[in-house]
Amino acid sequence: MKKNSKEAIVKAAILLFNSKGYAGTSVRDIANLAKVNSASISYHFENKAGLLEHCFTHFFEQYIQKMENAYNSIEKGARACLKQVAGDLLQFQCENIQLASFVYREMSVDSQVVREILSTYSLKEKYYFQKIFERGFEWNEFRPHSIPYLIIQLKSLLMMPFTNTHYMREVLYIFPNEAFFVQKYLKDIYLWIDKTLCSDIPIRKGALIK
Repeated sequence: MKKNSKEAIVKAAILLFNSKGYAGTSVRDIANLAKVNSASISYHFENKAGLLEHCFTHFFEQYIQKMENAYNSIEKGARACLKQVAGDLLQFQCENIQLASFVYREMSVDSQVVREILSTYSLKEKYYFQKIFERGFEWNEFRPHSIPYLIIQLKSLLMMPFTNTHYMREVLYIFPNEAFFVQKYLKDIYLWIDKTLCSDIPIRKGALIK
C-alpha cells in the first residue's frame, strides 16, 4: 500500500466530487485518479460515504478552528473581531476552493452526514457569530439587528463565490482562486460590516478598527 495513499485518495475525491458530484463519482473513479486500488479506499474510509464524511469533517474542523482563533481577538472590539473572522474564513475557502465548493453544494442535500454537520459544526459557527454580534450590541459598536438575519447576510457574502463557481467564472469573469479576489472582495465585506452594522455608531474607546 502506498505510503501517501490516504492523502492521494482524499485529493482525488475532492476533485471528482466537485467536478462530477458525489452521486456521479464511483469508488473506481477515485481509485483510478488516486492511482490506488479500491481496497485502499475501503481500508482508510470503509466506503464512499465514509470518504465523504472525512472530507466534510476535514473542512469544518479547519473552518471552526479559524473562527475560534479569530474570536480570541474579541477584546480588541467586536468590529475588528468580525473582520478578522471574515478575512480568515474567506482566505481559507479560497485556499481550499475545490473542497469548499463541493461541501457547500452537498450541504444543500438532506442526508445523515449533513444533519450531523448541522448539529455540531454549524451550531459552533452560530455560537461564535452570535457572541460577536452580542458583544457588538453591548459595546455599542453595532446598530441593533436581528442576529439570525445578520448571520444569513454574512454567510451569504462568504459562501456565494464557492456555491456557484461556474456563474462566477463564466458570467462575472471573477476567479475566487486568484489572490486579487481575496483582497478586493474582502474590502466589500468590510464595507458591509461598516455600513450595515456600524453606520452612525461611535467607536468604542480602545477598540481597534481595521
